[in-house]
Amino acid sequence: MNFQQLRIIRETGRHRFNLTEAANVLFTSQSGVSKHIRDLEEKLGVEIFVRHGKRLLGLTEPGKEVVKLVERMLVDAENLARVVADFSQGDEGLLRVATTHTQARYTLPPVIARFKAAFPGVRLNLQQSSPKDLPTILLESDADIAIATDTLDDHPGIITFPYHTWHHSIVVPRGHPLTKEKSLTLSAIAEWPIITYDDGLTGRRRIDEAFEAAGLTPDISITALDADVIKAYAELGMGVGIIASMAYDRDYDRKLVKLDAPRIFRPSTSSIAVRRGRLLRRYAYRFIEHCNPEITEDAIKSADSDRNSD
Repeated sequence: MNFQQLRIIRETGRHRFNLTEAANVLFTSQSGVSKHIRDLEEKLGVEIFVRHGKRLLGLTEPGKEVVKLVERMLVDAENLARVVADFSQGDEGLLRVATTHTQARYTLPPVIARFKAAFPGVRLNLQQSSPKDLPTILLESDADIAIATDTLDDHPGIITFPYHTWHHSIVVPRGHPLTKEKSLTLSAIAEWPIITYDDGLTGRRRIDEAFEAAGLTPDISITALDADVIKAYAELGMGVGIIASMAYDRDYDRKLVKLDAPRIFRPSTSSIAVRRGRLLRRYAYRFIEHCNPEITEDAIKSADSDRNSD
């Protein structure tokens, strides 16, 4: 048994038992992947995968347990490498943060500036992704930390902590009739086409809940992944934009007016997440503390150990 065999087992499962894709990820041949799988199965004395001819269809019952242990062994090997790197490399290395466009553009810049000043030897890889993809990116160890709203919660393999709470705001072109409303209401907003986030993204659930609770059916005319796209179409007068309040930049968005709506939509909370059971480099814990000082290294490790002891 060797680490290459373990990686092959893991990647085969991750790629839905497609040996060609698993081989491509591991920079090896499909025949080599097949041989490693057979060799490991012979060593263990059980079949890990259900087969139909040469095709793999799924995991056998013992295979399901094997994959769990393989994943744990590989995570522990990665943890060992990070512990050693903390002593051998100190405050130098790579930090991978997966997040959304809104967080990367509007929330994280001051955090990153402070972090880079404190840790100039750390290279930061900021991965902007769809919020729906972030759990997979984190669980497959393609990022050390993930930051988003809603999509990181309720995953058994992920630990989440509150980062910051924010509200939605309305954006409209200057001179728009809504700017003349003395007290902005949901019914007044619903009279216009709505431009906002895709389903399940950036607190969209709170927007839908507000209209539903008021018995209103809004005309959601355009949806997008990030606030910059929403603002662009709102600026053209194609509808009323509903965005995360921090995504409005007074200097950059001079053609738009922001109308605050804290009493119309429930607040949203963005989360910082790490993979359960995975140790981080020391500077990664410091990055999280720069985001929220209450999320200390001890707090993260305690939350992880509490779940593992359940």
